[in-house]
Amino acid sequence: MIMFSGDLDKAMAGLIIANGAAAMGDEVTMFFTFWGLNILRKAQKIKVRKSFMEKMFGFMMPRGADKLGLSKMNMGGMGTLMMKGIMRKKRVSSLPELIESAQDLGVKFIACTMSMDVMGIKPEELIDGVEFAGVATYLGEADEANVNLFI
Repeated sequence: MIMFSGDLDKAMAGLIIANGAAAMGDEVTMFFTFWGLNILRKAQKIKVRKSFMEKMFGFMMPRGADKLGLSKMNMGGMGTLMMKGIMRKKRVSSLPELIESAQDLGVKFIACTMSMDVMGIKPEELIDGVEFAGVATYLGEADEANVNLFI
C-alpha cells in the first residue's frame, strides 16, 4: 500500500485496511512517501541538523499522526476536532492507536528515502519501527502482492 496523502481521513482508511488485512493473516507493507511521511513523524520536535529549506518544510508540515487535518471540511481545524470527537464517542481507534496496532500485527512501515531527502525529513524524526528504503524496495514488495492500494 502506498501512503502518499497526509490527510487524517485518508491515513485512517489506509491504517484500518492494513490492520484488517494483517488481522486476517495477510502480509502488509505500507510505503510512506511525500505527504504520507507526516503520518510517521514524531510529535515532539527532534533536534537535527537541517538546511534552511529543510527547516521551512518541517515548520509547515504537521508533526505527528495526531496533528493531521481532514482532506475535506477541515474548516481551519474545526472539522478535524469534530471528527475526532465523533470517533471517540463511537469508540473508533485514533490514528496513533491504529499505527501502534498495525505495528503490533507485523505491518511493515517503509519510509521513502528519496521523499525524506526532498522534504528534509531525517530518520530520527520518525517513529520507531520504520524501515528506510527507495522505490525499488516498494516495487519488489508490490510484485509479490495480490492487492496494491494508493492512498
